[in-house]
Amino acid sequence: MKRLLAIELQKIWKNRASRILTISYFVILSFIAMIASIKLEIGNFKLHFAEMGIFNFPFIWHFNYYIAASLKFFLAIVIVSMMANEYSYGTLKQNLIDGMSKKEFVLSKFLTLVLFALTSTLFVFIMSIILGFSFSSYKELGIVFSEMEYILAYFVKLIGFFSFCLFIGVLIKRSAFAIGFIFVWFLVEKISYLTLKFDIFNRDPRVDQVYAFMPLESMSNLIVEPFTRLSVIKNIQTAVGDTNVKDYSVHFSSILVVLVWTTLFIFLSYKIIKKRDL
Repeated sequence: MKRLLAIELQKIWKNRASRILTISYFVILSFIAMIASIKLEIGNFKLHFAEMGIFNFPFIWHFNYYIAASLKFFLAIVIVSMMANEYSYGTLKQNLIDGMSKKEFVLSKFLTLVLFALTSTLFVFIMSIILGFSFSSYKELGIVFSEMEYILAYFVKLIGFFSFCLFIGVLIKRSAFAIGFIFVWFLVEKISYLTLKFDIFNRDPRVDQVYAFMPLESMSNLIVEPFTRLSVIKNIQTAVGDTNVKDYSVHFSSILVVLVWTTLFIFLSYKIIKKRDL
């Protein structure tokens, strides 16, 4: 496995665009820390994000991993390009000539995206610990290490999304078209979901239940938005009479759905490569 992973990492590092995108991704991830320094003053209105409690334990796990998840498209481009380059540069055929099986080839890609997901998860974890102990009002270990399920949810979300990107990259072969297809798929899921959910004449609660099994929507459901958990937002909701209670929990069923999609995407990627004339 180390050999397979080393081969893939060497390919990525030698590709200038992939190298720049990977480094940029982790640099941009670190910008989450800059939110603490944002202070807005408009007349008597003052807003300091750090004082709003976004870096309080355990809320910081929810907030940071939600924000970090929105940046996953940087690595998605790397993964799609990683697959497309195999065809354009002929490295896939060369790997097979050198003795690598098609199963090992797909495994090497999967190991690479797992490494990306793990590295990103650990990076956000370390950053959250530093920010939390710097700004949190609650530093008892029991509070610090509560709600850790968001870490697992983030890791599974990245694995699922990267596996989806790998599958599209294998299917379409050209990075620009593959990335475009991913964007179109996202729009189709989101627009159809919003259209059905907010249909004035037919607000069927089963819409959420059905779309919870769609690939991108199931990944999105792993970590719901954290902003309405903030006290300032809750006070506004109470003032306008909004009494809806939102579920922010990470559910095992949601994780299971994403893992099933991940398995399916990797399996289909292998089947396509196995049958395709290279």
